[in-house]
Amino acid sequence: MTGHRSNGGPAVAAKGLSKTFGRFVAVDDVSFEVPRGEIFGLLGPNGAGKTTTMRMLLALLKPTSGAATVLGYDVARQRREIRRRIGYMSQRFSLYNDLSVAENLAFFGGIYGVRDENLERNVASVLEMAELEGREQEPTNTLSGGSRQRLALGCAIMHQPEVLFLDEPTAGVDPVARRAFWDLLYRFSDQGRTVFVTTHYMDEAEQCHRLGFIQRGRMIALGTPRDIKDEHMQGHVLELSCDAPDRAIQALRKTGAFEEVALYGAQIHVVAQDPEQARDQIETTLAQEGIEIVRLEEITPSLEDVFIASVQRCGDEERE
Repeated sequence: MTGHRSNGGPAVAAKGLSKTFGRFVAVDDVSFEVPRGEIFGLLGPNGAGKTTTMRMLLALLKPTSGAATVLGYDVARQRREIRRRIGYMSQRFSLYNDLSVAENLAFFGGIYGVRDENLERNVASVLEMAELEGREQEPTNTLSGGSRQRLALGCAIMHQPEVLFLDEPTAGVDPVARRAFWDLLYRFSDQGRTVFVTTHYMDEAEQCHRLGFIQRGRMIALGTPRDIKDEHMQGHVLELSCDAPDRAIQALRKTGAFEEVALYGAQIHVVAQDPEQARDQIETTLAQEGIEIVRLEEITPSLEDVFIASVQRCGDEERE
């Protein structure tokens, strides 16, 4: 991963940021900072408060309490200054399907006030970045998902924003296109620009410089992917392969001996404080059920393991 640069104050900062809708608390006392040039990822299940947090940072929603700044500008009082300096790409790409590639770029450039030579230069730059040179006159609705995604990113950065906000930007595109898209984000970050992204893909989260886990409106973990694994994974992870995973999960959960039992693809991940004791318990339980173990070994926790454990722990604390 390419290192990020920082100069001046943080690109994005939130302190005690909250948003309520009637009695519903969507964002609850969230605080964090994003240095300039950093790729910051915000993770959380549906309804956790990711989009509400982003909309407040975009100056589209006014906070109920607390404060936030983007490039030093207050989101509640300086919306115009913020919007001129940021780019935004939504999950649906925000493209006009009945316009050509070039017409979309010209349209969004015009919205952002890019004119004449600057518009021509920026369009040429975006076409090269998006690998759409020679396809300027093609209707947008004929492009592949990956090409539309790159075009949408190009439209969002036509005015060369200092901070780029991306809401689930790779949803619905294939893994190859997702990887190519992230290469573009690294290039953007290497220019000293900042990326604030929400994603539900854990492999993408691993590529962020830092992450925030949000659950029920609260930030439950914050730091680099490695720091979060080290600080928030309270327990060891055993990976199990067997001939009847569905039955195995039910049997292991019934014992009540493990902190978490979850399916990851074709494997089962079991979280426990004592790995040797857990291994013995797994072997005994599955033998009683007549389930054959193909492989059982301790592994390094993934971000998904940490995320599930953090959400589980947060739920337990709320119930207490």
